[in-house]
Amino acid sequence: MAENNEVAETRKPPAMPVVNEIGFGDLGDVLSKGFADFRRAPLFGLFFGGVFALGGIVIALSLTVWDMPWMIYPVAIGFPLIGPFVAVGLYEVSRRLETGKPLVWGEILGVIWLQRQRELAWMAFVMLFVFWVWMYQIRLLIAIILSRASFSTLERFLDVLFNTSAGWTFLAVGHVVGAVLAIALFSITVISIPLLLDREADFVTAMVTSVKTVVTNPVPMVAWGIVVTLAVLLSALPLFLGLLVTLPVLGHATWHLYRKAVAPA
Repeated sequence: MAENNEVAETRKPPAMPVVNEIGFGDLGDVLSKGFADFRRAPLFGLFFGGVFALGGIVIALSLTVWDMPWMIYPVAIGFPLIGPFVAVGLYEVSRRLETGKPLVWGEILGVIWLQRQRELAWMAFVMLFVFWVWMYQIRLLIAIILSRASFSTLERFLDVLFNTSAGWTFLAVGHVVGAVLAIALFSITVISIPLLLDREADFVTAMVTSVKTVVTNPVPMVAWGIVVTLAVLLSALPLFLGLLVTLPVLGHATWHLYRKAVAPA
């Protein structure tokens, strides 16, 4: 009987992470720490920011080659949705700076590669699925609202958007749907991805913890989401090059936000 009790004890699932309350002062603090981490490890920040920026440039160029330049605008809006997963390397850098471990390229990249065998891989699937839904609903709205418009270039597409009633309807509906998707994805990923990197937990627990963090701290977390969204969108305007700095700073800051919002294991 005692042996069975010991077995049952070892199989007991881990407790749900404890969520803390945070305020606006904490947001300023995590941004300050994000800048500090970027200054302490600039090469890592520029590398991971460059990977994200290069991905955006390649997608934009590909759409031009495929004669779909009008898709650059919705892609530029939706592409940042997968930013939190790209920032995994930045989370690892911040974790090592926090614990005093050496910043070794091979070890950090190895940690990222190892995530394919852990629960974080499921989060990548969730994020890519949401990005696919975003792109699909854009195509659907174009077919429904702009079906009578003709555009073969980005300039013509922008002209239709901002100079026709159908274009304004498309913008209004598209941004509402996009906002719903962005809020949903932000809620389930803002804390879950650094949590899954930091400790052993299943991805459902991580998503529930992330949503609980947003529900517990709705005003500061929504404010953080707005800051991140505006910063990334503005950084994407100059050919995605602003992401070289914005992504690492926000990535490091998100790690410290996770540290504040979730109690230690």
